[in-house]
Amino acid sequence: MSRMTPALLVAPALFALSACVREAPPRETQVIVQPPPQQMQPVVAMAPGPPPPPHSELVPPPPPGAGPVVWQPGHWQYTGTPGRDWAWQPGQYVQPPYGQTTWIPGHWAQQPNGAWTWVEGHWA
Repeated sequence: MSRMTPALLVAPALFALSACVREAPPRETQVIVQPPPQQMQPVVAMAPGPPPPPHSELVPPPPPGAGPVVWQPGHWQYTGTPGRDWAWQPGQYVQPPYGQTTWIPGHWAQQPNGAWTWVEGHWA
């Protein structure tokens, strides 16, 4: 009977301890729905006359540790502000998208109606 006494004491203790265990409350699942980004129509820059001659740019060395980068030359941007119709956008180094290494610069093109439009540059 002496062997059974410890077992009889342990069983109530385990039962009492099991009552102390709290179950974690169920987790709430939250679903966030974001609408897809709207496709924006490209903004067509139009100018009444041709841009000024391009600035000459001294192409600096690429930034150290930048990896493979390509120089995108600067260009004129039409502002439409009287007395300051054009603003120079300086060139910059950019990382090319995977599999593409050639940057085709944008340019201003004259339209049949005499206006000038900006044709965006692109990767090839």
